[in-house]
Amino acid sequence: MRIALVTSRLRVEERLILEELARRDTPLERVDDGAIELPLGRDAAPWDLVWNRSLSFGRTLYATRILESQGAICVNAADVVETCGDKVRTSLALERAGVPTLRTAVAFTPEAALEAMRGFGFPVVLKPVVGSWGRLVARVDTQAAAEAILEDRAVLGGWTHQVFYVQEYVEKPGRDARAFVVGDEPIAAIWRTSEHWITNTARGGKVANCPLDDGGVGELALRAARAVGGGILAIDLVETPDGLAVIEVNHSGEFKNSIAPTGVDIPGAMVDYVLDAARRGPA
Repeated sequence: MRIALVTSRLRVEERLILEELARRDTPLERVDDGAIELPLGRDAAPWDLVWNRSLSFGRTLYATRILESQGAICVNAADVVETCGDKVRTSLALERAGVPTLRTAVAFTPEAALEAMRGFGFPVVLKPVVGSWGRLVARVDTQAAAEAILEDRAVLGGWTHQVFYVQEYVEKPGRDARAFVVGDEPIAAIWRTSEHWITNTARGGKVANCPLDDGGVGELALRAARAVGGGILAIDLVETPDGLAVIEVNHSGEFKNSIAPTGVDIPGAMVDYVLDAARRGPA
């Protein structure tokens, strides 16, 4: 079995994964996504299983699509990557599955986006349809602020910035949750706490263990994971007046800050899943 781990750079997470694979004497080729070259029409993929942890959504999606077409098992699957990497597709998947999520509207001009914001009532949240780490996520408090931000997004140049993803603002109790699902099992969850309304650990959020049965975090995370197709996923949840709701589902989430507070061997569980997928072979 030829296994490849595709990365952009070696973060702590990838080092932990490689250490776990080494402990199990599992041969693996680490592939830099900047050097990968995939001729179309090749009879067979160069690897039997590819675990793609690239930082680039585009590189991950297209490499996974090509490799799957050549018979490789990919973690996560291309359909899952495509759904999770696009907030509109994620929202549609959650809605179809009846998973509680936040009220969301999509518009294609600043004028229509402003009308959607007025409908929700300020403040609202404006997000890029593709992005991570809370970048370019804006809380819009007033119509004047909305007009300025929407004009700015409209002239940024990229077409994704001109798809306006507007979401209701929820006054969080200073925290939200991230849960990790591996296959059919929620394995761990953390509370992310911050004085800022964005609680991402990449933006300085503090973490603490969140029991999986706390308000149904684990159960809801599993429902969200199944809604997007399953695999190795990180699910972001928020407490609302009506209960927990899913904000996002991440196809290549970071986990280094979640191991100590939860006491869960997260890379070990992920490696278990990947090696089991390799043993099972193509579906």
